[in-house]
Amino acid sequence: MTVYFFSHGFEARDLNLLWRKGQYAVYAAEMRGNMDIFDVLSMLGGLALLLYGMEVMGSSLEKLSGGRLEKLLERMTSNRFKAVLLGAVVTAAIQSSSATTVMVVGFVNSGIMKLGQAVGVIMGANVGTTITSWILSLAGLDDSNFFLAMLKPTSFSPLLAAAGIILVMFCKSEKKKDLGSIFLGFAILMFGMNAMGSAVSGLAELEGFQNLLTLFHNPFLGMLAGVVLTAVIQSSAASIGILQAFCLSGIVTYGTVIPIVMGQNIGTCVTAILSSIGAKKNAKRTAAVHLYFNVIGTAIFMIVFYALNAALDFAFLDETANAGNVALIHSLFNVGATIVLFPFAGFLEKLAVFTVRGTKEEAKEDELQVLDTRFLDTPAYAVEQCKNVTLSMAQLARKALFDGIDLLGNYEETEAGELDDLENLVDRYEDELGAYLVKISSRNLSKKDGRTTSKLLHCIGDFERISDHAVNLGDAAKEMQEKGLKFSDKAAEELAVFTRAVKDIVNLAVEVFESEDTNRARAIEPLEEVIDSLSRRVKSRHVKRLQNGECTIELGFVLSDIITNYERVSDHCSNIALCILQMQDDAIEAHEYLDALKKDGNEEFRHDYQKLKEQYCLPEQI
Repeated sequence: MTVYFFSHGFEARDLNLLWRKGQYAVYAAEMRGNMDIFDVLSMLGGLALLLYGMEVMGSSLEKLSGGRLEKLLERMTSNRFKAVLLGAVVTAAIQSSSATTVMVVGFVNSGIMKLGQAVGVIMGANVGTTITSWILSLAGLDDSNFFLAMLKPTSFSPLLAAAGIILVMFCKSEKKKDLGSIFLGFAILMFGMNAMGSAVSGLAELEGFQNLLTLFHNPFLGMLAGVVLTAVIQSSAASIGILQAFCLSGIVTYGTVIPIVMGQNIGTCVTAILSSIGAKKNAKRTAAVHLYFNVIGTAIFMIVFYALNAALDFAFLDETANAGNVALIHSLFNVGATIVLFPFAGFLEKLAVFTVRGTKEEAKEDELQVLDTRFLDTPAYAVEQCKNVTLSMAQLARKALFDGIDLLGNYEETEAGELDDLENLVDRYEDELGAYLVKISSRNLSKKDGRTTSKLLHCIGDFERISDHAVNLGDAAKEMQEKGLKFSDKAAEELAVFTRAVKDIVNLAVEVFESEDTNRARAIEPLEEVIDSLSRRVKSRHVKRLQNGECTIELGFVLSDIITNYERVSDHCSNIALCILQMQDDAIEAHEYLDALKKDGNEEFRHDYQKLKEQYCLPEQI
C-alpha cells in the first residue's frame, strides 16, 4: 500500500504525518475500497476487449478462409483419424471450439455429415482450442530476459495493431483488409488480457478476493465455477483467458486452477446444446456426444487425479500457478481425454442415440436441409451451400422443361401430374433459397460473396421461370390432345430444329452456372439471338401455311404459345449467363454489355452467330 501512496504523489513527510496522527490505516483502508471498485471496472473492460478481440480475430480468419475450412471438414471426415486432425486444425484456425461444434451440429442436421463422422471432429475441436490458451499465456512470460520480453504481447501487440490499422485503412485488397483485422483483433485481445491482469493484481490484496479463490480450491465448487463462467460467456477460450489473467496476480494455486479448468470444458458444451434446440434427432445427438465426451473425460480425470492425491498428497497443489501452467493443464486434459476416449468413439455415438431416441421412420432428408441457419455464422460457407442448392434447382428446372417438351409429342396425364409436382418443388427451392440468401446478405460478407449472393437471387428467379414455362408447354400439349390437334410434317420438322436449339441453350446455361466458365457464358448470347431468329421464321412460315389452308387457326394459337415459351426460356438463359459474368466482374452492366455485344463491328459475335445459324437451319420450304 505504501507503494500506492508514493505512486499517487505522496512524499515521506506526508506518510509520517499520517502515521503520527493514526490516520494511515484508515486512509489505506479507504484506498483499498476504491481500488476494489476501479479494479473490478478495469477487469470488466479488459474482459470486454478480450471477447471483442477474439470475435474480430475469429470472424476475420473465417472470412479470409472463404469457407475453405468448412468445405474441408465436409469432404474429409470419412476417416476418424482425419476427422480428429481436421477438427483440431479448423478450431485452431478460427480460434473457437464452440464455432466448430455448432458448425458440425449444422452439418449433421442438414445431412452433410453422419453422426459417426462428427464424433472425431468434436474430439479434434477440443484439442484445437488449446492453441488459444497457449497464445493467451504469452501475457505471463517473464520479461527479465530480452528475448522472452520480445515475445510478450505488450512488446509486439502495438506493432501488430499499427500494421493492422494500416492494412485496414489504406489497402484496397479485401484479403489484406481481412489480414489487418486479424492483427487488430489479436492486439485488442492481448490488450484486454493485459488490462485484466493489471486489474487482478490490485484485487489480489483484498482479503475477500483471496477467500473467494480459497473457496474454489474445493474440487466441486471450482468445477461448478468453471461450468457457470464458460456457460455464461459461451467461450471456453475466453473463460481460460480470464483464469490466466487471475493467475497473473500470483496468488492462484494449482488446487484452484485444476477443477476450474475441468468445469470450463463442460461449460463449453452449452453453446452446442443451445444450437441443437429445434434441430433434428441426429443434430441433438451430436451435441450430446460433445457433452458426453467432456463429462466422461472430466469424470475420469477428477476421479483418478484426486484418488492419487488422497494416496500421495500432491504438494504442488498449494503452489501458485501461472498463465502457462493453465495452458498446460488445459492441453494435457483435452489431448489426454481424446487419446483415452478415441477407441470408444462408437460407444459415445451409441450413448447419444440411446439418450436422444428417434422414431423408426424419421423425416426424409432433402437437399434444402443444407440451408441451415447455423451456417449463417460462417457466411462464406453458407454462400457455397446456396450455390450447390441453386445448381440442384437448375437441374430440376431443366428436367421440368424437357419433360414439358416431351409431352408435346406424347401427352400422358400421369406425366403431366409429375411435371406439376416438379414445378412446385422448384417453387419451394426458390422460396427457401431466396429467404436464406436475404439472411446471408445481412451478414459481414466479403465483396466476392456479396456479389455472388446478389446474383444468385437473380438466377433462382430465372430458373423458377423456366419451370413455369415447362408447365405452359404441358398445358399446350394437353390442349392439343383434348382437341385432337396435330402438326403437319413440315411444321413438326421446323419445331424439332427449334426445340433442339432451346434444349442446347438450357443445357449450356446449367453447365455455365455449375462451372462459372465465363468463356462458355459468352457463347449463350449468340445462340439466344439465333433462337430469336428461329422464332420469327417459324411464325412467318406458319402464316404462309395458314394462308395456303395447310394449317388451322386453332393449331396456330398453340404453336404461338410454344414459340413464345421457347423464346422466353432462351431469354432467361441469357440472364443466367450475364449473372455468371457479373459474378466474376461486377463492372459489367447488362444493357451496355448486350448493346456492345450485338454491334455490327463485333466480328466475334457475328462469326459465332452465323455458325450457330447454320447449325440450326430450318428445312427448305416446298
